[in-house]
Amino acid sequence: MKTNGVEKMKRALLVGLNNYPEKENQLECCVQDAKEMARVLSVNEDGSKNFECTTLVSSGNLVRRVDLRNEITRLFEGEGDIALFFFSGHALLTANGGVLVTEDADPFDQGVGMNELLNPASASKFKEIVIVLDCCHSGALGNILGSAAETSALRKGVSFLTACSSEQSSLEGEGIGIFTGPVIDALEGGASDVLGQVTIASVYGYVDEVLGAEDQRPLFKANVSRLTPLRQCAPQVARDILRKLPRYFPQENYELPLDPSFEPTSEYTPRNRENERIFGELQKMRAVRLVEPHSSEEHMYYAAMNSKSCHLTPLGRFYRKLAIQGSI
Repeated sequence: MKTNGVEKMKRALLVGLNNYPEKENQLECCVQDAKEMARVLSVNEDGSKNFECTTLVSSGNLVRRVDLRNEITRLFEGEGDIALFFFSGHALLTANGGVLVTEDADPFDQGVGMNELLNPASASKFKEIVIVLDCCHSGALGNILGSAAETSALRKGVSFLTACSSEQSSLEGEGIGIFTGPVIDALEGGASDVLGQVTIASVYGYVDEVLGAEDQRPLFKANVSRLTPLRQCAPQVARDILRKLPRYFPQENYELPLDPSFEPTSEYTPRNRENERIFGELQKMRAVRLVEPHSSEEHMYYAAMNSKSCHLTPLGRFYRKLAIQGSI
């Protein structure tokens, strides 16, 4: 991926493990979880390259502890903008902390300790690290950030999104995890902002709302000062329209006067095609909460028909500022 001619490294490791030693521990959705995450992260909505994705999933051979450790090492090697780790499979809590269980687990060595993930992540030169866990007790890793002292000890730029708290189980759904399914939906646009950008924080907001009625609650903790978009989707309002915000609203508190000539269904004659075009763009901005009608009117239609006005919302003032700065 390139921005202004500069190569931006975005790397992801997606792990999905189904085939565990005991029959009762076999899983069904985890491989599909990892493959779906790779599918959606590898390209943006317009087909442009996004993450460089590696999948480590159940196949004819067992996924061993050494395999997972090696891939974790490779993920965090070098430097770049963002490295993302996703795990779907079994996890458990031990006296020494959480463990991501691998397919060669035995009673004395169940898999890769969460500290074996956190330590190289914290030491990595990637600007931002995102860790997403769809496994039981996954919140045990997020709880490392439980106190202010522990948070300050963790390097900036690391964020965690987990399927459940340290005490809860993560559930499988129909073909995909109960947690991973909404994460995919969020990345495909459900959590995009006005510009179409999806961040890990917006993914959490979407998933938390979707899982509101479920027994498992997602957990999100981070030590970040900025968030790199995980994926670019289609903007909710075209950028060329957003760039007109300073033209329509020369001051941030400006009241843009309206009249019946703006509303194409009115009986105003002769029809004012330019005003109708502007009103159509204002309606699109109203739909994403950038613009709202005069306080005396409930809808933009009535603001126009009653010759009132419309103005920017606080969110609209923010995007107006971005337009002035040339950031849209």
